[in-house]
Amino acid sequence: MQQNKSITEFILFGLTQDPKRQKMVFILFLIFYIGTVVGNLLIIVAIKFSPALGSPMYFFLFYLSLTDACFSTSIAPRLIIDALFAKKVISYNECMTQIFALHLFGCMEIFVLILMAGDRYVAICKPLHYQTIMRQQVCIMLIILSWIGSFIHSISQIALVLKLPFCGPNLIDHYCCDLQPLLKLACMDTYVINLLLVSNSGALCLSGFLLLIISYFVILHSLRNHSAEGRKKALSTCTSHITVVALSFGPCIFIYTRPPTTFPMDKMVTVFYTIGTPFLNPLIYTLRNAEVKNAIKKLWSIKITSENK
Repeated sequence: MQQNKSITEFILFGLTQDPKRQKMVFILFLIFYIGTVVGNLLIIVAIKFSPALGSPMYFFLFYLSLTDACFSTSIAPRLIIDALFAKKVISYNECMTQIFALHLFGCMEIFVLILMAGDRYVAICKPLHYQTIMRQQVCIMLIILSWIGSFIHSISQIALVLKLPFCGPNLIDHYCCDLQPLLKLACMDTYVINLLLVSNSGALCLSGFLLLIISYFVILHSLRNHSAEGRKKALSTCTSHITVVALSFGPCIFIYTRPPTTFPMDKMVTVFYTIGTPFLNPLIYTLRNAEVKNAIKKLWSIKITSENK
């Protein structure tokens, strides 16, 4: 990336400056990150190689798991490595790249969750037309449009940040590069830029959340006309989706839909949605979904059988 700034690197404050706590950060988040990658890869492999998981719902779950793994990878490895050093230096280009990746995969997660809600709406409210509406070509096109929309969102964020002059100081009071902490370091009035950033990220989070809440309200309302067994199965699936929506959107709305100010709890809220949520999502979808659990067990048993031959 071309830069016309006097500052070529930033120093990250991190989660803590205490050496003992930094060791705890290293161990704890290394475990979380490994669990995130393994859990999401298990779901990706199970959906990819299991014929039983060929429905559109699992097609979208595949991309949610892929997005979660990439989203966490854009933040967690840097946090883990930085915990080993007293001075946490990140170059200007690395900082911009991290912001781009954070918003690309964060936005993609929002779009995939909306697509999953749409899939459940069609399956439950319009079951006779499900195969026609949610055919493979439509699902692929929706995912492509989601990637394009995420890329446009992320580029628009970076385009605003790249215009900011940074002439010192260069200490970011955070463990990663994000928009709000970075705006505080700019050598200019950032009020208008902050409004543009909030109107982009904040509006995306809030409108996506409201759309999902309305969708699931309609879905749950329509379950009155289903059989007891159908209601139980649909409720189990929707409960998992609603839980993930709450975990994903709550912190996102808190961070990106407010005036240009920072709070002491910002770091922990960011930790929750950048590292905690991608770790919890595979657990939520596997523990509450018998089809995914059975597919993983079947693939595992096939692997063991092939190794024993």
